[in-house]
Amino acid sequence: MSRLVKKPIKIVSGVTVRIDGGFLTVKGPKGEERVKIAPTVTAKIEGENLWMSGADAGTTWALARNAVQGVTEGFLKILEVEGVGYRAVLEGKDLIFYLGYAEPVRMKIPEGASVTLEKSTIKVAGLNKDLVGRVAAEIRALKKPEPYKGKGIHYRGEVIQRKVGKKAAATGTAA
Repeated sequence: MSRLVKKPIKIVSGVTVRIDGGFLTVKGPKGEERVKIAPTVTAKIEGENLWMSGADAGTTWALARNAVQGVTEGFLKILEVEGVGYRAVLEGKDLIFYLGYAEPVRMKIPEGASVTLEKSTIKVAGLNKDLVGRVAAEIRALKKPEPYKGKGIHYRGEVIQRKVGKKAAATGTAA
């Protein structure tokens, strides 16, 4: 059993949590999220705390905590586009990437996620942590950062392992 299940999930002011059927409905200032409760898990609300117990309670506990955080604060992933001529353009609900391929790459933004662009920075935001992470991962997968010059799409703060090029390696050993 998960150790986190022993801790309650604090229901902050402005957030309402309801248990109806096999679902947990969380409403807050930013929107509404529904979490499916596993059949082996029991959930109960006591005052300002949400308690979970049962065999698969750890996963359900984490999903419920993420739902509470999502409707209060939301989730955000920041990506950076690096490279000469690499850029992204937003057209309605489509993201268009110019990444050095013969044709521009189009990507539809799924419902529930919002994307904003500022120069070479892409911000993916939303209520659902899984959706935000998945959209950011799909964007990064379009052109992963290469290890020689670091060109491509990467998360802000991500450390890219750099390699020494052929010329630098050849001159370094000959000297």
